[in-house]
Amino acid sequence: MLKAKDLLQHRYRLDQPLARGSMGMVWQGTDQHLGRPIAIKVVHTSESGDDGSRLLARFRREAATAALLNHPNIAGVHDAGATADGICWLVMQLIEGATVDCLLSERGPFTVAAAAAVASQVCAGLAEAHKQQLVHRDLKLANLMVDRAGLVKILDFGLVKLLAEQATRLTVTGENVGNVLYASPELIRGDDALDGRSDLYAVGCLLHHLLTGSAPFAPEPLPLLAGQHLLREPPTLADCGIEVPPRLQDLVLALLAKEPGGRPDSAAAVHAALAEYVPSPRVGGAASGIAASEDPCRPFLFPFAPLPG
Repeated sequence: MLKAKDLLQHRYRLDQPLARGSMGMVWQGTDQHLGRPIAIKVVHTSESGDDGSRLLARFRREAATAALLNHPNIAGVHDAGATADGICWLVMQLIEGATVDCLLSERGPFTVAAAAAVASQVCAGLAEAHKQQLVHRDLKLANLMVDRAGLVKILDFGLVKLLAEQATRLTVTGENVGNVLYASPELIRGDDALDGRSDLYAVGCLLHHLLTGSAPFAPEPLPLLAGQHLLREPPTLADCGIEVPPRLQDLVLALLAKEPGGRPDSAAAVHAALAEYVPSPRVGGAASGIAASEDPCRPFLFPFAPLPG
């Protein structure tokens, strides 16, 4: 069991826990070689022996690919490894800000502009990741952070395949809901070949959640959640008492299509479709009614809003 002041790779010191989940923890730490603050995600795997070795090898490959991602909407990956007893760890950029689930809890449902701004930035980051053949698989409010400048950062690239495989086992035994709240039908089915459209299903869940305050499908009772993703048609925003422009409602429903072929083709296409709902870039000021700090619209009020390549 890792504890404060432990060192990983004789370099990364664990300072204080930031968050705890069903499979591990996120620590604030220090890179003692460079003297900079970092975030360290630690995950306890459930496999050992030969199976565990193969899983750790896959994790290292995923982390190496994630480390090549260089995009303003993706938290940077600096290093990765595993301890002798099968604890995977990922060293990431430390983001000063708040997770989107915290902002939603504090402020309630987002405006159309704020929800579109978050989803648009997520799609900008996903477009870059999907070009590298990386599918996140575990997008959710807790994996999205808004920094002090209002820039949305996607967390956990590099651990996503490992987390998804482990989460599937936990869900089957009824122990975890967070990783299934936005899970695409093909991810739940265990399809071998997932592409970026699986992440786009999660973007549809994200938009619905931000605009209504609730995920499309109720998380309880847990055994029924996966079945709802597979079989039940999602409620419309209007069903939830939220009026939005018709094209935005159509986009959300398309993203939530049960089969990948019914969804938009790419994250870049979704980014383009959201463009009409985000604030126009302008110099100075923050979105009305929201403090500048951790304002999800703020990048779109300045001329440095990220676009997918």
